[in-house]
Amino acid sequence: MNLPNKLTLIRIFLTVVIIILCLFPFYSLGIILPKININGVIVELVYFISGFIFIIASITDFFDGKIARKNNLVTDTGKMLDSIADKVLVNSVLIIFAYRGFIPAFVPVIYIFRDEIVNAIKMDILKNGYVVAAIKSGKIKTAAMMIGLSLMFFYNLPFELFNIKVADFLIYFATIMSVVSAIEYYNLWRSVRKNKNQVA
Repeated sequence: MNLPNKLTLIRIFLTVVIIILCLFPFYSLGIILPKININGVIVELVYFISGFIFIIASITDFFDGKIARKNNLVTDTGKMLDSIADKVLVNSVLIIFAYRGFIPAFVPVIYIFRDEIVNAIKMDILKNGYVVAAIKSGKIKTAAMMIGLSLMFFYNLPFELFNIKVADFLIYFATIMSVVSAIEYYNLWRSVRKNKNQVA
């Protein structure tokens, strides 16, 4: 269990903490979670706390890969754990926000559906002996979604004070880019299958 893999496991653990904080029925235990008024915006502190945890978890995603590549610690187990941790973190938060009414349900549906399709495409391409590098639209999608979700945890502040829906825009933009990247992966898969048939 090397350092990058430990960071990945920490990300999974932090995701579980976020899920508990955001979904546990504290009221059933008589616990009243504090709320504060920020210039007319009523915010629940539990989301602020979860937001800080989400940012920490996102940072581990950056460092585990960087450390693994720098110290030649890239392993198949690490790749698998990293992929699981990424999807568990983002997809769980999307589902929570949809459940709480912060975003429409179609956002996690499209995003998760896209992930399953792309995973299948990547596995089939890999099976045919090709290495699938990360595509630019996928990187843009990920960056936009991580920033958008972070802002959503903080009630889109400070932009909300000026009625500028930056968090919503980034999340919708990331959802659109997820579809764009899925189409690009599909076209790549078609190209691989075509080349294979020509060689055969």
